[in-house]
Parts: sequence; C-alpha cells; structure tokens
Amino acid sequence: MKRAKAEIIREYGPFPEVEGVHGVSWDGQQVWFASGDALNALDPESGKTRRKLAVAAHAGTAFDGEHLYQIAEDRIQKVDPKTGEVVSTIPAPGGGADSGLAWAEGTLWVGQYRERKIHQVDPGDGKILRTIDSDRFVTGVTWVDGELWHATWESDASELRRIDPATGEVFERLDMPEGVGVSGLESDGCERFFCGGGRTGKIRAVKKPKPE
Repeated sequence: MKRAKAEIIREYGPFPEVEGVHGVSWDGQQVWFASGDALNALDPESGKTRRKLAVAAHAGTAFDGEHLYQIAEDRIQKVDPKTGEVVSTIPAPGGGADSGLAWAEGTLWVGQYRERKIHQVDPGDGKILRTIDSDRFVTGVTWVDGELWHATWESDASELRRIDPATGEVFERLDMPEGVGVSGLESDGCERFFCGGGRTGKIRAVKKPKPE
C-alpha cells in the first residue's frame, strides 16, 4: 500500500451565509457544494460562488452529467441544476446516517458514515446492489479514472483512500494535515480532488496522484 501526505494546492472560503460544507460534486465547470439549506455553485478559478439553489442539502452531492443528486436527511433527491426543481427522490440506504455520494457506472455510490460502508445503489429505486466495508468512518466518495476513492474523518484525523471496489482493500492513502477534516470528496476528473471542510465552511483542492 502506498502512503503519502496530501498536498493542498488551494483553499476556498469560508463563504458568506454558509455554516458548513456537507458534500461536493463537479459538473465539468463548477464545484457544487451542499450547505444545509442550499446547493451552491463555486467557480474554482475565481473562487466565487455563482449560483445557489434552495434545496435541502445535508450530506453528499453527485452529478450524472445532467442532474445533481443530493442527500437530504433520509432520502436522495434528484435535482435539475437549471431550475433547482427536485424531480424525484429515492430512500437513502443509511436511513439518514449517510455521508458521501458519487455517480459512476450508471449508479450511485453512497457512504454510510458510522457504519463504515459504501453502498452501490440503483438510482431509480434506491435498491442496494453492492456493499463495500471500510475500517474507518466514510465521509466522502468519488470515482476517477476507474478508481474508487473515499474520504475518512475519525478522531480529528482525515485521509483520502483509493480502494478496491470489490473487496474494500486499501491501495493508497493520502494523509490530510493534522486537524484538517474532510466532509465531502469529489474529483475534477483530472488533477484535483475537492474536499469539503465541514464546519470550517471551506473547500480544499488536493493534488491527485498520477495513476500507476
């Protein structure tokens, strides 16, 4: 297993009227982040928020190329990013104890925080298709270059982990600096991870290691 220190390349925020960052996603141009009662669109170049959707947004966020998915208490909402309309909902697998959210292979991948699990979920009806076990609290999930990564936050320590999507075996770990937590995780599909900073109200960009 490879292990290294995470390299933070940029910090965003804290943002006005944002009490915390609960989930992050990437639509190819903007970082969307959940802040409790809204979804916010951040321009990663200028560092400014461009839009806000009045949508319940309590944990992980994902984007399928057309719609946003947002965990809101015990459900996952499918949201039209153009209008903010919630077009459908499915039950969240953790029943309100869910954390990270990602889109890959036509399905949703949902972190279950204290249960230390990641569920692959049918986006149509919420059926659990597969479950991966972790040995740490799961706070964010993302897929990039065919790799499954998840964030952990436990005992004031956070790391980003690349794992085997079949077995949960850890292949690589990036340790965040002491005292820096990660509340959501997303990749820009290239060289950056975006990491939610919980109640600090910040988002941090972390350099992604090159694939082996």
